[in-house]
Amino acid sequence: MLEYKPEYEIAKRRMDAFWANELIDRPLVSITYLKEDAEWLTRPEYKSHEDYWLDIEFRAEEDAQYMKNLVFYADAMPVVFPNLGPGIFSAWSGCPYTFGQDTAWTNPCIVDWEQDYFRAVLDMSHPMFKKTEEYTRLLIEYGKGKFIVGLTDFHPGGDHLAALRGSDNLALDLLENPDFVKQKLTDSYLEYFKVFDYFCDMIKNAGMPITSWLPLVHDDRMYVPSNDFSCMISTAMFREFFLDDLVNECRYYKNNIYHLDGPGALHHLDTLLEINEINAVQWVPGAGHDDPKRWLHVYKRILSAGKSVQILNVKPQDLPFLMENLPPKGVWLYMTGIEDKYSADEVMKLVNKWV
Repeated sequence: MLEYKPEYEIAKRRMDAFWANELIDRPLVSITYLKEDAEWLTRPEYKSHEDYWLDIEFRAEEDAQYMKNLVFYADAMPVVFPNLGPGIFSAWSGCPYTFGQDTAWTNPCIVDWEQDYFRAVLDMSHPMFKKTEEYTRLLIEYGKGKFIVGLTDFHPGGDHLAALRGSDNLALDLLENPDFVKQKLTDSYLEYFKVFDYFCDMIKNAGMPITSWLPLVHDDRMYVPSNDFSCMISTAMFREFFLDDLVNECRYYKNNIYHLDGPGALHHLDTLLEINEINAVQWVPGAGHDDPKRWLHVYKRILSAGKSVQILNVKPQDLPFLMENLPPKGVWLYMTGIEDKYSADEVMKLVNKWV
């Protein structure tokens, strides 16, 4: 039992059903809101954004306090992950890394394929790798009996190559240096699986289920495959360069939910739905496009293919429309705009009628 999620086993059964595109009693629903007595740590003064990001001791304590401040209602899981930015795997592989206020980004480290190919490789002695390792261990200590620690945001595959080379250069490489791209993709996945297992084992050995930056848990290997770079290329190129490795990545996990990011990537949806190894899809419409009622056709396509779907940014007033137009099986509602127990109770009264 988890202190912050006493009904863990009930919520876990619904998550297992979501993975299997099955229905126990109702759709999966995640609702979180702040406790009335929430308390916050005083953040020290830092000379730079980087100093804050790399103050692992304070950040782990801050994360633990944030978990303590939240109510994890319905099926919401108390999950926190060691966030060092979405390009951290690429940083371990040689990319210069810059921290901003809210995120971090990489600079390319492959200028010339022949000269730099073997310089851009995973280094598990890299200072940023050691920071991620330390951060994970600290969170595990804070989380024991209270919350779950997720895997960091790796971004392997096409996004990793886009970081190593730069997105514009990688797009040209698909035409001018296809053999280098294909070989590096294969080699980098071997590196990725090594570190994935390393952190996965660390978390499993602490007695925790596996999860990630997306708070969906599983007893064994799960993750969130993605390819944000794919918005820059045709479906034909996506199939030629990335499809086989994506299928292998999905096979590597016991369960997975594909992160499909932005309208520019939607033209790949049919290709993704053909992949038997994909269990579910997280559709992220992007800023300014986040009204879930607008994307009913996308949810229907995903569900019709036998995949489950996470629906983001669902407000209480969106529920009647979604309930009228979608089946409950395979749906995960990620609610927003709920600030207290009364509002959460009212939402669940309505959801429980969705049959």
